[in-house]
Amino acid sequence: MASVAPRAAGTLSQDELVRYSRHIILPEVGLAGQEQLKKARILVVGAGGLGSPVALYLAAAGVGHLGIVDFDTVDASNLQRQILHSTSTVGQSKLDSAEARLLNLNPYTKLERYDTRLSAENALAIIEGYDVVVDGTDNFGTRYLVNDACVLTGVPNAYGSIFRFEGQASVFATKDGPCYRCLFRVPPPAGAVPNCAEGGVLGVLPGLVGTIQATEAIKLVLGIGRPLIGELLLVDALDMQFRRLKVRKDPNCPACGTREIKELVDLDVACEAPPAKSGVRDISAADLDARRKRGDSFFLLDVREPHEWAIARIEGAELIPLGEVGRSLEQIPRDREVVVYCKGGVRSLQAAEQLVDAGFTQVTNLSGGILAWRSDVDPSLSRY
Repeated sequence: MASVAPRAAGTLSQDELVRYSRHIILPEVGLAGQEQLKKARILVVGAGGLGSPVALYLAAAGVGHLGIVDFDTVDASNLQRQILHSTSTVGQSKLDSAEARLLNLNPYTKLERYDTRLSAENALAIIEGYDVVVDGTDNFGTRYLVNDACVLTGVPNAYGSIFRFEGQASVFATKDGPCYRCLFRVPPPAGAVPNCAEGGVLGVLPGLVGTIQATEAIKLVLGIGRPLIGELLLVDALDMQFRRLKVRKDPNCPACGTREIKELVDLDVACEAPPAKSGVRDISAADLDARRKRGDSFFLLDVREPHEWAIARIEGAELIPLGEVGRSLEQIPRDREVVVYCKGGVRSLQAAEQLVDAGFTQVTNLSGGILAWRSDVDPSLSRY
């Protein structure tokens, strides 16, 4: 199995011996293993849902040098799952919030902050010199960037991802194992996969997957156990099922197989809606509000789910969830313009294109959805 090459010997203080005593009495760890953890350098990309449990457990475990990459600020909507942060740190830099929490947990861990978006320009310089990278990203563009940078630098990638009630974890980019591109050669098209803001995520799920990632990183540092190299662990939190799938190294993989990827490229993989089909017009929240005030005639269609409708809605709208639009065409007038909206604009565009395909000739999509309406027109609406 893959393991991290040992560094120069270190020593533990009496306080550290007490702090890590439950590790040290494990034969698989012992004093030498704990010193190895102290000498280890692990980079966590993202201080959000996955990065929170990862950083907390790696710091608690005694990892001596912890790098964290993040450029975001703490939002109240993060607190349901991003346990590094708290109510008192809303509005702060996530790095400031994380640093205070982690150093309070373990002052022996040295933190290195990277207050930047990981990019093709800086990824190699940041990742080089680390023993393991833990991928806590929440978007496909950065996920492919982390993978390619890990392959180029030879640094193992403890991967994880989450959505709604399901998660994945693996170890990619080891010497003999597959990489992320062996499994998913190219990113999905823009708008094909909604993000957590649009699709939701069970708050404890990143705790499950992030803890697995931290476990894999520690195993790689110590050279113990059986890491998830060549295997993809699937987590189903609703049924509490765990499955392992074999992932083989692809000799034709452009990253770790043919090695044709020799430099990094920033991939523009957005979670926003892709360009609309011909026949679907876009309208801004401000323009839609102006048309309402003029008394223009149109049918306002909300394609969110009933539980979202109960939180906030635009006055005068009719609710037909996206999954029911195709079966409910008779409820939608064909002799009037149909303006469709959802939370952020992705689902509404899908519904609008269904209507065009069904022969509707006046179809308009509200750009930015009800979030844009709340921001630009009616701030009294509840945000979710």
